Amino acid sequence: MTRPPSLPSLAHGVGSTHDLPISPFYAFAGAFTALFVSFLALGLLWSSSRFRGDRSGRPLPAALQRSADAPATRTALRGLGLAAALFVLLHLLLGPDDPERNPAPGAVYVLLWVGLVPASLLLGPVWRLLNPLRSVHLLLCRLFRRQPDRPVPARLGTRPAAVGLLGFTWLELVAPDPASTTTLLIALAVHTAVQLLFAARHGERWFDHGDPFEAYSALLARLSPLGRRDDGRLVLRNPLHGLDATPERPGLVATVCVLLGSTAYDGFSDTPYWINTVQTSPLGRTPTATLGLLGAVAAVAALYCLCAAATRLVSGPLPGPLTAFAHSLLPIALGYLTAHYFSLLVTEGPRTVIMALGTDNASSPAPPLGPGGLAALQVTAVVAGHVLGVVAAHDRSVRLFPPDRAVAGQLPLLGLMIVYTVGGIGLLLN
Repeated sequence: MTRPPSLPSLAHGVGSTHDLPISPFYAFAGAFTALFVSFLALGLLWSSSRFRGDRSGRPLPAALQRSADAPATRTALRGLGLAAALFVLLHLLLGPDDPERNPAPGAVYVLLWVGLVPASLLLGPVWRLLNPLRSVHLLLCRLFRRQPDRPVPARLGTRPAAVGLLGFTWLELVAPDPASTTTLLIALAVHTAVQLLFAARHGERWFDHGDPFEAYSALLARLSPLGRRDDGRLVLRNPLHGLDATPERPGLVATVCVLLGSTAYDGFSDTPYWINTVQTSPLGRTPTATLGLLGAVAAVAALYCLCAAATRLVSGPLPGPLTAFAHSLLPIALGYLTAHYFSLLVTEGPRTVIMALGTDNASSPAPPLGPGGLAALQVTAVVAGHVLGVVAAHDRSVRLFPPDRAVAGQLPLLGLMIVYTVGGIGLLLN
């Protein structure tokens, strides 16, 4: 896909991942071996559910929890989020329309979108505390003396957030000039207006359902070693326990499929075949790329729905067949995000910070890994994500199904993992 010459990596999300110095045979053989060995080992050695969700974890010191929950801490984080948003807004309004000299595009596409991945993994759902729109909504409620917290219809789930995530990935991967200050100002204005209007109607809890970045951060935080038990205690825990506690709300499947599908499209859009298709399409670049993004998300969702139907056919009826195993896709999404965005974060992230500090002509630091190391990291991230997905699915299966059908019920999921693995590694090595 052709990109503006001034922003080859920010607009696409990653640099080139092609022609990596690793043998496709060894990459695929290692992936299949890891999946089959883990599946067989789990079937033989893991006969009962071991994950306890939000009931698990070793409590952290009470002083640390008091500090984390203190109003002063929450106020400081809200202030930090507002200051960062104001910083980006001022640079979009007053700064040059050149991503090489304006840190605002990097702040949005790198520090926010990509930076939320390690931040949420290490610290939990941090965007809920930093979200400037929550702070603006709270200030407006106090100004007009309105109640900021009202019930939100449960049927909404995270469907609005899934739509918002799809919109943001369209902006990043498809929009004609995603790093333009005008484009970003329009996008941020639309996002702000939509979020505040719905928050005015539904209350502060709307952000839990409708803010795409909160949903994104909250889902990734399910794999954080830092979490809260169901009694509210701050704990350290096995990340797979937190993953098991992922709420099975409406829209969960859609949200995860947007993450997987958009990341897959990010890799596919850099292939010679797709570049040629976009450039020669009679529909034009943007409509063709839009159809490609929607097609990638739809393909991921269709495969998962087929897998859920096959699981039900093999193992019998189960409650919430679509959402029951959706949590097992989160490690896969994390593996894809790591593989595709690691280079961007460690090169463009520091450059954006340097620009924000006022240094002219900031250059990107040298990548910390050579081509071989980067290839190994990417393949390892994809394979590890799928293996963790197999573990999460197995534990859920032995909890939901009778012992004689628990392993058989996972065969469709194993097939799905293999398809996703082939696709993920294939995009990396093409």
